Amino acid sequence: MKNTTLCHIEKDGCYLMLHRIKKENDLNHDKWVGIGGKFEDKESPEECNAREVLEETGLTLKDARYRGIVTFVSDQWETEYMHLFTADRFSGELIECDEGDLCWVPKSELKNLPLWAGDYLFLDLLDRPDYPFFSLKLEYCGEKLVNAVLNGTALPL
Repeated sequence: MKNTTLCHIEKDGCYLMLHRIKKENDLNHDKWVGIGGKFEDKESPEECNAREVLEETGLTLKDARYRGIVTFVSDQWETEYMHLFTADRFSGELIECDEGDLCWVPKSELKNLPLWAGDYLFLDLLDRPDYPFFSLKLEYCGEKLVNAVLNGTALPL
């Protein structure tokens, strides 16, 4: 099992997204994702999130909010627990990322980007005040989402 973080940084109705096009053998190749990565030894979710955001973007978060945990189950990859954050206060200037291209994308246009199917589900939850924190399990067969469970209840796909 691996633990990762993912942060959706918001500014002016946009999320800072990473178009993953630069790494070889990247399971996220050509997908658009938020900012994040793998835990280092002895890191908390908050520490990992802050470090990954700084490394990939050059931005220092001022007030990240821990919004949920997403459990990824796959027939091809090990189980992953992704700790999901949002932030709208930060300092610094964007840097070039060695994993892909950073871009501020209007939230209304996210549905037009190549994302993982489950990402559309948790992006919707991030905008819903009735879900300040959630647990979402996403099960994939290859790149196809075959099951989604929100707070213990199956979702229609």
